[in-house]
This record gives sequence, C-alpha cells and structure tokens, in this order.
Amino acid sequence: MANNGCIKCGSQNAAKKEVAMTGTGLSKMFDVQKNEFIVVYCKNCGYSEFYNKQASTASNILDLFFG
Repeated sequence: MANNGCIKCGSQNAAKKEVAMTGTGLSKMFDVQKNEFIVVYCKNCGYSEFYNKQASTASNILDLFFG
C-alpha cells in the first residue's frame, strides 16, 4: 500500500506524543488519569489521531497514521 501522508493535507511530516486522560465517574472526580494514548499529529496542518497505548506498538503507529 502506498504511503500517502496525512489524510487532510498530504504532508509526510508527523510526530507523536503520549498523553493520559481521566475516565468517567470516580476516576474523573479524583482526577485519576488511567487512560493512556499515543497521539500522532501532522506538523503541517495539526490533524491528530489517538491510538490506545496498550493496543498499539510504537514501531507501527506512524504507519497507521499515514495509511
């Protein structure tokens, strides 16, 4: 499959960050950040996609973003 870049602008310039977020209910009330994600974003237009950190491996995350 061809690597087409960002689905919004076509740029090949992407980066990734790890983020943690609260859930709902008690975890939100006590600010427990139990949900961990990897955010892959286009440095050109800012388009972002979230991937579950536990389900995704770091080696193929950019491949998922670029399709």
